Amino acid sequence: MKNRILSLALILIATGLYAQTDKRLKGIEKKFNAILESTKAPGFAVAIVEGDKIIYAKGFGYADYENKVAADANTLFAIGSSTKAFTSSLLGLLRGDDKISFNDNPRKHIPELEFYNDEMNNGIIIKDLMRHTTGLPRHDGAWYFFPSYDKDSLIQRLKHHEPFTGLRQQWYYNNFGFLLQGVITEKLSGKSWEENIEEKFFKPLGMNRSKTTISGMKESSNKAYGYTLDADRNIEKTDYYDIAGMSPAGSINSSVNDMSQWLITWINKGKYKDQQIIPEDYIKEAISSQAIVASGVPSDELPNVHFANYGYGWFLHSYKGHYMVEHGGNIDGFSASVGFYPSDKIGVVVLANQNGSAVPRLVRNTVADYMLNVEKTEWAKKHKEDLEEALEAQDKVMEDKETSNVKNTRPSHAKLDYTGFYENAGYGKFEVTVENDSLMTTLNDEKIFINHFHYDTFELIDYSDGKVDSTEIGSSLKVNFKTNESGDIESLTTSIEPTTEAIVFKRTPNTIEVDAKTLEQYVGNYDLVGQVVKFYIKDENVLYAFLKGQPEYELVPTDEHKFNLKILDGYKVEFVEVKGMITTVKFIQPNGVFSARKKVD
Repeated sequence: MKNRILSLALILIATGLYAQTDKRLKGIEKKFNAILESTKAPGFAVAIVEGDKIIYAKGFGYADYENKVAADANTLFAIGSSTKAFTSSLLGLLRGDDKISFNDNPRKHIPELEFYNDEMNNGIIIKDLMRHTTGLPRHDGAWYFFPSYDKDSLIQRLKHHEPFTGLRQQWYYNNFGFLLQGVITEKLSGKSWEENIEEKFFKPLGMNRSKTTISGMKESSNKAYGYTLDADRNIEKTDYYDIAGMSPAGSINSSVNDMSQWLITWINKGKYKDQQIIPEDYIKEAISSQAIVASGVPSDELPNVHFANYGYGWFLHSYKGHYMVEHGGNIDGFSASVGFYPSDKIGVVVLANQNGSAVPRLVRNTVADYMLNVEKTEWAKKHKEDLEEALEAQDKVMEDKETSNVKNTRPSHAKLDYTGFYENAGYGKFEVTVENDSLMTTLNDEKIFINHFHYDTFELIDYSDGKVDSTEIGSSLKVNFKTNESGDIESLTTSIEPTTEAIVFKRTPNTIEVDAKTLEQYVGNYDLVGQVVKFYIKDENVLYAFLKGQPEYELVPTDEHKFNLKILDGYKVEFVEVKGMITTVKFIQPNGVFSARKKVD
């Protein structure tokens, strides 16, 4: 196997407000530096809380890798889904004020809300949203590729989201459930989710640097930039991702110093500086098992795992015999872990500016080993060993994918025949175009190259700075173009949600503008096997067709002399021009092609 573990030459920087004075932490920074090196992370920050105090808070590596700007305990990072505990806690406050019950149907508070079927409409309760037991899979493509600032428009997509199992039959992570929680708080408070987070948590906890939007982060000083590792494990900068209307599921940006105040509140049963910020009864309930995530039994590989459950916005585990409450976060270029050990009154927050990073887990576990006085694991060394195994497995997967490609096949249609708009009501709409003889599209303002894989199967490849990311070829998301009975491309399908049937995006061909003068040449009566088909103009410049005994059909222009019937899929008409005159019209439909000659007055 090609050696992909490249050496790292980083100046390892540790900066922060809290010096390493706790004797229990002797030698821990050496471990942190080893983790930074083994993961090739640009930087991270970590804070440790005990009781009601921050006992350690520092940054390592860089917030801005290119300019070598050091990360510190006040550097802002995107915390991603670690936001979820904030959102559910707002509901805890509302319940404490007797404004809500967790057994309420969410449609009581969001009347316009509709789910996929009656069982869900009638049976889902707010508690199901909080613990991921609605029966819905993630359907993350519906917001990630098609973001919207309008929370209501995102909610409208839910009625088209197919469940993969029955209500409360299985735990499955779903971000839309937290969107709904956020909207419920908005309906009941008359304030936005963002305003509620700032008012109820940021201000009373002194989380003065924290932001609820990516725009707020961009405008801040001392912010981290996001990074990823390319195929050769080189550090590469990535753009901020604006989660937009899905903010209640993961939009908070914060520092480890600010997040420490949040952990202090939870460790102290909802109190911060003698003020009850979150109701104690909610705290107890939120960190108690509300749903079983997985079997969570000890194994040879993980002997210290005794359960794997979910509360409200928190994962519940055991770590080497200690009860652990934690939630990670991942969003483009950033990874996070926010957690605490309630029986030990210890909390740890780790924020990293690396996409899908192992750093938060490795640093968190290292801290736990030191603070909980348990047997220490060499986490950096273990990560390196696990990474080597993973890369070997990845190479094997790539080999299998290459063999799955059927060589020397061609698409069934010319490139122009694939162009048009593709739409799914539960996801969104995008356009396929031809640019420089290549099929292209745009998703979430990102240019995508549509690469032919085999037959009518293509794959979506990142395209930036005029270049195709060749490392993705063969392993990127696949899409399949489908034809109707007339042989036209009618839809695109993709297994973007693996737990359900492939998601179908219906095609609408591109239309062209045709003026009334041009349309006049098609007007007249046409003889179709003894029947008269009449073509005429209405509404200034819209062409219609009428056959006795049938409704009138509006025609949509798609190309010169070519039209689609607006309300009938797979039905087209094409006018034939001879010596500058329209002589014939062809009706192209699933059961065949029929011609009619234009009558001469």
